[in-house]
Amino acid sequence: MLKALTAAGCSGLALGLYTWRVEPHWLELTYKDLPIRGLPRDLEGKILAQISDLHIGPKVDDDYILDCFRRVALLTPDFVAFTGDWITYQSPRQFEQLRNLLSEIPHGRLGTVGILGNHDYGFKWKMLDVADEVSAIARDAGVALLRNETVAIAGLRFFGFDDLWSHRFAPAKVLDENDSRDANLALCHNPDAVDLDVWGGYQGWILAGHTHGGQCKPPFLPPPLLPVKNKQYTSGKFELPGDRQMYISRGVGHLLRVRFNVRPEIPFFRLTRA
Repeated sequence: MLKALTAAGCSGLALGLYTWRVEPHWLELTYKDLPIRGLPRDLEGKILAQISDLHIGPKVDDDYILDCFRRVALLTPDFVAFTGDWITYQSPRQFEQLRNLLSEIPHGRLGTVGILGNHDYGFKWKMLDVADEVSAIARDAGVALLRNETVAIAGLRFFGFDDLWSHRFAPAKVLDENDSRDANLALCHNPDAVDLDVWGGYQGWILAGHTHGGQCKPPFLPPPLLPVKNKQYTSGKFELPGDRQMYISRGVGHLLRVRFNVRPEIPFFRLTRA
């Protein structure tokens, strides 16, 4: 009995150390095809890296973030898209952290775009001054930060939306510019937004984050905690009505330093013609 209890205790300790010290920093680079209707031929085969949920702040090690940036930069993607939650706001100190870390941000050879997440709006997602400062810092670092805006880069049009929980989410005015014959790609932090009747005639891909994949997932079971209404939206690829598809990244950072069976992720997409 004593040996069994000792073995169980050692196993529990090892598992706890793994979920705390190992997996939260065990970044996985994943590789997917991203078929886009109307993609110009000279963009076929180009690479887009999605970086989501950095959560720069008191809970995520700066050195880990810098290592992630350097790994992306070594692979020289053509586009880099940031899908929100740049910081976990606790005090204005996060602005200094963000500015310092973004001095080593990886840029796409053709373009770098981004959006905000709910945590970029500070406490209760209502601090507009925090969101404005995060936006300014990202733009100073060379990011085309889109807040219900659109930008065309090298023949690929990016639609970027403010966060759903910020009450500044207003995709309709942006999607009025949508032309299904163009090569389009939408950035939307919170996956729940895809279930709203706001997408009009938009067809194509939506890149999202927010869920962290649940951070902890029992084998063969769904994660017990997800910050979304639609509990199907964990991570990975989803087929949606209206000829839309969504990819949810598991993200880079964390709110609590714990991950199990849900490694942090930076997806690399190879653009193809649909």
